[in-house]
Amino acid sequence: MLQAIHKSVIRVSYIDSSHLCGLTYNFSPPYFLLMKEVLQKYLRLFEKLRIDKAHGIAPHKPILLISILQSVQNGIQDTNRIYITAELVAIFQSNWNQLVTTKHDCRFALPFYHLTSDKFWKLIPKSGFENLLQVSASMRSFANLNAAVEYACIDEELYSLMKDKNTSNILIQFLLDTYFPQSKGNFIPSIDGEGGLIRDIEEKILHEPSVEYRQEIEKLIEQKNEEEVFMRGSIFKREIPRIYNNTCCISGMRIDASTSISMIDACHIVPFSISYDDTVTNGIALCPNLHRAFDRGLISIDQNYHVIVSSSFIESVSNYSITAFTGKEIQLPKENKYYPLQENLLWHRQNRFLE
Repeated sequence: MLQAIHKSVIRVSYIDSSHLCGLTYNFSPPYFLLMKEVLQKYLRLFEKLRIDKAHGIAPHKPILLISILQSVQNGIQDTNRIYITAELVAIFQSNWNQLVTTKHDCRFALPFYHLTSDKFWKLIPKSGFENLLQVSASMRSFANLNAAVEYACIDEELYSLMKDKNTSNILIQFLLDTYFPQSKGNFIPSIDGEGGLIRDIEEKILHEPSVEYRQEIEKLIEQKNEEEVFMRGSIFKREIPRIYNNTCCISGMRIDASTSISMIDACHIVPFSISYDDTVTNGIALCPNLHRAFDRGLISIDQNYHVIVSSSFIESVSNYSITAFTGKEIQLPKENKYYPLQENLLWHRQNRFLE
């Protein structure tokens, strides 16, 4: 198969357009002459992925690579640093359900970790987790992988191919032809995952009653569905700042940046470990220092949405004094239905706030 595609690749070096793998690509000859050798290099590497074949060819690595290629094509992924995001996990699940016909388990953690055995993928650990990455058995758990890995770094050459629509489509089609010849006809690219999975989770976070949401999380935990629990938490972290206009509801701090850097946190009022509640009424948007103060009980919010400050600490005179916010009314979302739930604020005052 690779030899046949290589012949097609060579052929398009001399003409402006060609049909490759049933698709039409437009190339300028000088550009493609430069890209041809690089493309062929990664076609070879993709053909020879180190894959477990004990129970049939494991589909995890090609599914992840297809998902990353789609993420780059659609602007979700804009660097050669591959972060574990809700969007990437959702696309992985969608592609898995479309293409995989064997009895393998859908586990995102497996290929993300084991692609390190191939030449173009390197894991960058979070500080303090360097040794954990050496224990491959622990990386079968999505939670462990996410805790230990900052991101995966792919070759710059490969990322350049992924950014180019023509070569990206060639790579996707090659992976489909090589690893999913029987099911490739089922492949329908989607940028938001299985059946709009991301939109479904957003809808739950914004509108579902807390009791129902908690029951769903308990069921996911019972099923050991770490991936969906992660996706829900990630979308909570994205949606709460958005609802609060990317503004700290106490200090009013807002930073608009040309990059995707955010200085505003999504803060659970009742901790998730206790409430299993990612719904919007259990969240407020805070800058990092006030988020930390809220979690530690140095500040809270009364029934009238005013800040109360604990008398249990002493701080030096500063322009950034926490006590300066005493009695300040927090900035609330535009829609009343997104206001923090009074029973959640009461829980915080009774169980976290230091009098």
